[in-house]
Amino acid sequence: MFLAIRELKHGKLRFLMIGIITVLIAWLVFILSGLGNGLSTLSAATFKNMDANYVTFEDGSRSSMSRSLLSESLADKLEKEANVSAASAMGATMGTVRSNTNSNDNEKIDVALLGVEPGSFLEPKVIEGSPLQAKELVDVIANDTLKKKGLKIGDTLKIEGSLEKLRIAGFVKNETYNHLPAIFTSLDKWRAIQFAAPGADKGIKKPVNAIMLQGENIDAKKMNQQFKNTEIVTKADAIQGMPGYKEENGTIMMMLAFLLAISAFVLGVFFYVLTLQKSNQFGILKAIGASNRFLGRAIVSQVFLLSFTSIAAGILLTYGTALILPDEMPFSLDPKLVILYALLLLVISILSSLVSVRKITKVDPLQAIGRVE
Repeated sequence: MFLAIRELKHGKLRFLMIGIITVLIAWLVFILSGLGNGLSTLSAATFKNMDANYVTFEDGSRSSMSRSLLSESLADKLEKEANVSAASAMGATMGTVRSNTNSNDNEKIDVALLGVEPGSFLEPKVIEGSPLQAKELVDVIANDTLKKKGLKIGDTLKIEGSLEKLRIAGFVKNETYNHLPAIFTSLDKWRAIQFAAPGADKGIKKPVNAIMLQGENIDAKKMNQQFKNTEIVTKADAIQGMPGYKEENGTIMMMLAFLLAISAFVLGVFFYVLTLQKSNQFGILKAIGASNRFLGRAIVSQVFLLSFTSIAAGILLTYGTALILPDEMPFSLDPKLVILYALLLLVISILSSLVSVRKITKVDPLQAIGRVE
């Protein structure tokens, strides 16, 4: 470590340039991670937030709410099964609403209309206003991002293509579905909007899109055999089944994987070239008694210090960038992911330095001294 610190102080400009490259790589990795997490949250925040363990879809729907149609009465039967502590139905549809009471009357807003049973475990907690009421079907609770569109508690919303009206009773936080702000309403109201056209319910009594289950160790395979026309999956599988979720996440993860692979190559080349430039010095050190192990530890320590400082700077730079990004940009830094990618970059840097360590072991002290002379 002593030799590593001494050399870092001696070659400040050289190591500063390598440090800047590492900072930029770390910055790009964390920015991509934040964008990926932001898109993931925007797409499936409501599913991720709900206190459910399993989701029941119609068989053949491939875990997608939009392809599934079940009867709400199935929830009572599922709730009686082993390890199922609670079951509650849910419906989802995309829509466009317009407020008659805000200052911008003509602005249309795309939203996700989600039908849940008032007071059930699927209803999110309000941060402002009142929760859903079973007797007040017109009242809804909306994601707080709609405040930026000028909406407020008490506003009446008209739904495009429907005669139904909604009134905002409260706001919830971080509830988005399929990239749209969520508006939660009662199941009866949701059905009145979704199945207004004759025959839209396909003859199913009290139709819903899915039934959420609470309970650990539910035997989904056995229940699928017991209940015909059902497809019970874990909540994680249900999230993966959301339209576009897997494709978005896959793209971001692929970009991150390529970036990390390129980072390993670039850092490895930098440290290798740096070691080549110091071959004579390493040869002299070996001639006066320095072992390969001592020199190897000095190289790894040097890379560790340089990478640790650069990655920490990259994290600070990313959090600073997050402060100036526009609110509309889906950017969300997960501290767990930041730590994970920071450790990954640190490991990549250290592994990249091992090529340089191998080069040191092959340096001939006599040849190095001869060159110096």
